[in-house]
Amino acid sequence: MATELVEVTGGPVEVGWFGRPRAPGDLVLVLLHEGLGSVDLWRDFPDRLAARTGLPVMAYSRHGYGRSAPCTLPRPLSYMHDDARIVLPDLLAKLGIDRYVPVGHSDGGSITLIHAASPPHPGLAGIVTMAAHVYAEPCSISSIAAARQAFANGRLREALARWHGDNVDCAFLGWADAWLSPPFAGWNLLELLPAITVPSLILQGETDEYGTDAQVRDIAAGVSGPCTTRIFAACGHAPQKDQPELTLDAIADFLAGL
Repeated sequence: MATELVEVTGGPVEVGWFGRPRAPGDLVLVLLHEGLGSVDLWRDFPDRLAARTGLPVMAYSRHGYGRSAPCTLPRPLSYMHDDARIVLPDLLAKLGIDRYVPVGHSDGGSITLIHAASPPHPGLAGIVTMAAHVYAEPCSISSIAAARQAFANGRLREALARWHGDNVDCAFLGWADAWLSPPFAGWNLLELLPAITVPSLILQGETDEYGTDAQVRDIAAGVSGPCTTRIFAACGHAPQKDQPELTLDAIADFLAGL
């Protein structure tokens, strides 16, 4: 799969397209990756999502990830708000995407929620989140702290460098050091949720090591639009990896309802 670089606020980002060619007026599924992700780290999920839904799928690597421009460290604690309110709208405009459903995983899910709560986005038809966070929980912090140790001893850094190249420190430290900083304990999206009026699908794994099902309950209770929730058994932090068929079916059913 070939990717291209698209110039947006903050520098170029890596963009990949999957599925059939986009036609004017098409609904586009926009993938927003996790805190350590990239276009390539979605693996085969974009192709499978495009095949299952019949819709064009676009994925991009945020600044500091994959082949995109690097970020400045340390990341500000507003980094998810900045991506949701500045970079994503700019990218959609540059690509001419006027009808879309963001599908966000983990940090990408939180960015999706912030984006949907930040009007106006007249082309936003609905949102899908997988393992999104609306606040930091003790299990989130402890899991990230363990990953920070693995990165410091080199094993995780070496594995991530395969996907992020020269961006490996931006990708990991920009994410982990933000979440582990004391001020991040006050990071919270609950007050934004009532502004979300589009339909939403909220997915999470039952054994997610980075968050509990309280995240799902609080998102569902907070949004103003119609909301469907699914918690998958035998599933950790990545529903698209641990339960791909259930995830694809849930997204396809949700989109059919739009």
